[in-house]
Amino acid sequence: MDDRVAGALSLPDDWPAHPDLSLALNRMGCFDWDLGTGLMHMDQPALDVFDLTAAEYDDRPGTLARRVPRDEAARLDGLVSQALKSGRTAYGAYFRVQRRDGSLRWTHTQGFVRRDASGRPRRIIGIVRDATQELADSAARQEIDEERRRRTSLVEGTAVSLAQARTVRDVIAVLKDSQGLALLGATSLVMGLLESGRIHLVADGPEAAHVPGTRYTRVDEPYPMSEVVRTLTPRFIESAEDFADSYPVLWPDIRHLGITSAAYMPLIAQARPIGALGLLYRDKDGFTPDERNLLMALGTSIAQSLQRAMLYEQEHDLAEGLQQAMLPRRIPAVAGAQVAVRYRSARIGRDIGGDWYDLIHLPGGRVGAVIGDVQGHDTHAAAVMGQLRIVLRAYAAEGHSPATVMARASVFLHELDTDRFATCTYAEIDLSTGVVQMVRAGHIDPLVRDVNGDCRRLTAEGGLPLGLSAEFGRLEYPVTTAELDPGQALVLFTDGLVELPGADLDEGMQLLTSLVTNGPHDLQKLADDLCAAVDVRGGQDDVALLLFRRRAAQAPQAGGRLQQHVAQNDPEALSSSRHMIRAAVRAWGAKERADEIELAADELITNALIHTDGGAIVTIRVMAGPERRLRVDVEDRSSALPRRRDAGEAGVSGRGLMLVDRLADVWGVESRGGGKCVWCEFLMPESRRRPWTSDAEAPLGSST
Repeated sequence: MDDRVAGALSLPDDWPAHPDLSLALNRMGCFDWDLGTGLMHMDQPALDVFDLTAAEYDDRPGTLARRVPRDEAARLDGLVSQALKSGRTAYGAYFRVQRRDGSLRWTHTQGFVRRDASGRPRRIIGIVRDATQELADSAARQEIDEERRRRTSLVEGTAVSLAQARTVRDVIAVLKDSQGLALLGATSLVMGLLESGRIHLVADGPEAAHVPGTRYTRVDEPYPMSEVVRTLTPRFIESAEDFADSYPVLWPDIRHLGITSAAYMPLIAQARPIGALGLLYRDKDGFTPDERNLLMALGTSIAQSLQRAMLYEQEHDLAEGLQQAMLPRRIPAVAGAQVAVRYRSARIGRDIGGDWYDLIHLPGGRVGAVIGDVQGHDTHAAAVMGQLRIVLRAYAAEGHSPATVMARASVFLHELDTDRFATCTYAEIDLSTGVVQMVRAGHIDPLVRDVNGDCRRLTAEGGLPLGLSAEFGRLEYPVTTAELDPGQALVLFTDGLVELPGADLDEGMQLLTSLVTNGPHDLQKLADDLCAAVDVRGGQDDVALLLFRRRAAQAPQAGGRLQQHVAQNDPEALSSSRHMIRAAVRAWGAKERADEIELAADELITNALIHTDGGAIVTIRVMAGPERRLRVDVEDRSSALPRRRDAGEAGVSGRGLMLVDRLADVWGVESRGGGKCVWCEFLMPESRRRPWTSDAEAPLGSST
């Protein structure tokens, strides 16, 4: 047993190895530099590092200079001098040595400074060694670390970009970005989404890469996307041969693309597949473990972004469908007018709000134009908008005056018991006269574009927003009367068209005025341009737009009428009614009798306001028949009939009806339920009718 132990512990004769052997095997050599004499002894391994023979070296450091590039020698000398002067005991440096064949290789030296008792340096003893492999390994490690950092940065950067993607198209755009593909080393990508057991190809790789019949494929078909969706496992195709062998149905159609490898990953969200992603490579063979891990991590991030995008699109489609259902399905054609409407959803949030437009045919050839905005950007705002639009349309169609329509709509919104209010502008337009009666409930003033393109703001006195006016008991809505000449256009819009990030409303109005002034004459093109301007600046609010241009004047129709309520103690309302009558008389061809008609109507209105306890309703219309007549009706709530009496020489009252009797061709009084109507008519001979020939009779403006 002792013999066996002794045999097991037997050692080679040259054990332990001499230090010279260890140094030589590790391509290290020694030197001893005597600073007093300047001689430097170098052993043979050290000379081998410098590619010198013993016969070529004379123990002088200067002899080594021919092997060291000048800049390297200067740097090394400076390092040694600094070590000697600073009192350090050691130094080390990497430098390059030029071999006999002219090639350079990295070398490392390390020296120990020996000093005397006074601290003066006497000798430097050290080593030199070939550091080529060491630095190559270090550079390789740095490249690996850099590659890992690059891949990590790629995943992080892609994740950030994907976080901002709202739709599937946005996700595909991020992935197909040329920089992202270059960082991945991929030539192109393909992507499919799982829909009802089939894979829908939504990104089909490089140009001319589409394979007929693969837009929709079943999960059980022999395609790589189908395989990864079935197995929920990535598939890395290492070579063209691997591709051809594994997928013989697909390979013949893509062989011309020069694909040498591919990576297909299932896109999994909440433990279920939603699709697959394929990255196609040229001039690449195989995938390292790090590359596989990177691609799988990227696939997870993409799947989460796709799921968010798909949910967003589903919600957006639902919201957009609700919004479209609430808006009018079509705008009716209006004889004698050109109309353009647009709705643009916001670019943030759910892309739905309470903005709306509407155009309503009214009795007597009149048209009601509505623009409004319910507070909020959600489905509730859209639902409230739909109800409010229908109610406002119903009130207008019943023949109520604009102020009454707005007041009743406000009461309705308040009684809905919702926390939303709405702004709105309602304009009632008579196409035969061009008279516009407008009511504004907290909304932005509209614009008017003239025939020559000039655009200006139409200032209209307004009331509180709908809902709020009913809540605070302030249902009075003043009516602004204006005139719209042939060729002029009324521009109604919501605040999303003029709101600018970081700017006030006046700046937005100035910009809109400029866009309308310089825009095309055609309203459809102008509407497109205005919406495009909103898209460019990325508006954060919905936009509803209604453009209305009056064309050539229409002949007055039997039964057509203009009507306005005149409240007591409201001089503005009285002035507005005079404006309406004057415009109608001129438009309907009775200009020669305009002063008579206006004076008679003014007397009837004033009489109703003075002698009754309420306001008056003024109606003016053209009566068709053998003799065309213009009729003015003034209704009030008093049942007491007016009496014609002699005012006497000093009397200041009683002259009204006498004046009406002298001016009008015929007049009378009719009982109307709880009130009465005093009327007068004026003959309009055909010879006195004036056809409308001017495209710009008078500017559109407020009666105030």
